[in-house]
Amino acid sequence: MTDPKRAALRKLIDPLRVEPGSTVILPHGFDPRHTAGYVAKADADEALRSSIALLAEYQDRLSAQDTYAVLVVLQGLDASGKDGTVKHVMSGVNPAGVHVRSFKVPSVEELNHDYLWRYARALPERGAIGIFNRSHYEEVLVVRVHPENLERQRLPSIQSGKSVWQRRFREINEWERYLVDNGIHIVKVFLNVSKEEQRRRFLERIKEMRKNWKFSAADVLERRHWDEYQQAYSDVLSNTSTKWAPWYVVPADDKWFTRLATASLVVDALMRIDPQYPEVGPAERDLLAKAKAELEAEG
Repeated sequence: MTDPKRAALRKLIDPLRVEPGSTVILPHGFDPRHTAGYVAKADADEALRSSIALLAEYQDRLSAQDTYAVLVVLQGLDASGKDGTVKHVMSGVNPAGVHVRSFKVPSVEELNHDYLWRYARALPERGAIGIFNRSHYEEVLVVRVHPENLERQRLPSIQSGKSVWQRRFREINEWERYLVDNGIHIVKVFLNVSKEEQRRRFLERIKEMRKNWKFSAADVLERRHWDEYQQAYSDVLSNTSTKWAPWYVVPADDKWFTRLATASLVVDALMRIDPQYPEVGPAERDLLAKAKAELEAEG
């Protein structure tokens, strides 16, 4: 990528970064309607196509090098556009090299292990891109808003107050540092949708028959906890945006910008890794030359 294009990429994503050590109090400081100067979907389409093409190129190099992996952590409230973002951003890549995992209510087996166990089992292998559509951060989000889920985990002891969450923030930060040190580059994206836009999308799912399947009555029940989720997300962003795995708050009211910003973040991560195709040594080149001569002779 040329320097001007790289600069444009950084200009788009840098304002979305949560500076490690900063205090986030949602909804302040991050506008769900921010579009980085793009006026409409048509304005961003070319930039999105460019990012998707770059993503495909870098994914091929990542797979060939087989040294690093990328883990995209995608968090957001209901109707923030997580599924659509995955679909559009990854539309041009080789599906064999991308693994998407959505985490639902934990099974009995998962509850019989530590809370990070099921997430560790789903990590991408070297050379692959993994996407957690909801992630280990549910353990300090939905479990916090609904503490009965914490009781189901049957911990040896549950400390009172904020101590259990502060402990989990520390554990998650240390786990992510371990992953990064072992070659798994982490891209953490919070899709920041406004309460009004969520309401509009819920109504759209109810009114349009072809979208009815997307709606669940539980979605409205969760919406009643909006303020609690805003507080929980504020604490997550404040306590777990680190130098090795910073958070990015991506505006989610305009889906086209959400997809552009998320694609740009993944491309930026791959560019920083800068994977290279393996070099072929003298012995391998000699074998290639012999194979070439044999195949040409057959013609």
